[in-house]
Amino acid sequence: MTKPFRETDGPRHVAIIMDGNGRWATMRGRPRLFGHHAGAKRVREVVEACPDLGIKYLTIFAFSTENWKRTQVEVAGLMSLFRRYISKEARALKKQDVQVRFIGDRVRLDDKLINLMDELETLTEDCTGTNLTIALNYGGRDEVARATQRLAQDVADGKLDPALVDEETLPRYLDTHVLPDPDLVIRTSGEARISNFLLWQSAYAEYEFVDTLWPDFSAEELGRLVTSYAQRDRRFGAVKT
Repeated sequence: MTKPFRETDGPRHVAIIMDGNGRWATMRGRPRLFGHHAGAKRVREVVEACPDLGIKYLTIFAFSTENWKRTQVEVAGLMSLFRRYISKEARALKKQDVQVRFIGDRVRLDDKLINLMDELETLTEDCTGTNLTIALNYGGRDEVARATQRLAQDVADGKLDPALVDEETLPRYLDTHVLPDPDLVIRTSGEARISNFLLWQSAYAEYEFVDTLWPDFSAEELGRLVTSYAQRDRRFGAVKT
């Protein structure tokens, strides 16, 4: 017998690998960028659904450190899409009380995009509703490497005693240091891999791999996954007595 869903049973932090935009477009005889534009529209619906589902934190994987390997046309189109999305959605996100932050390495991003990212973070920094984190030029291994560099520099500067470094230390240097770890990680499009996403943070997350391509992913499907999560018995390595 399944237990009834209560908001407190649901995931507080959901992370999503938004996969399948290109395939969605190809299936319709359209260029891949058409699918990315459709996927961007889907983000709004999912963000708007979060409060009613008890999701306080939503992290979405927008562009990975590996995505630079795609064609120059697709990469340029994605960067243009990111600039357009931020410009178009900024006021709506503010009105919905959504606090936005970006994680990832900004070094390879153009100045205009970086400025827009900074402006959106500043615009929404006092919002107290849903926390939306956008992973842009993000890779889990890259994040850990950058965090380790910062940690090592603090050791070299005498700010940190290496003898006191433990598993609670490194998270303070990660891009996500102000966020709780994800409770539920969802990947769309039928692929069953984590693709270098939130490697450290997802050590105890529950995973859902769904066949739906991201542009077809709906608030209703998110709700079903949240309800499914609420039925799970999470023991974190302990034995239930």
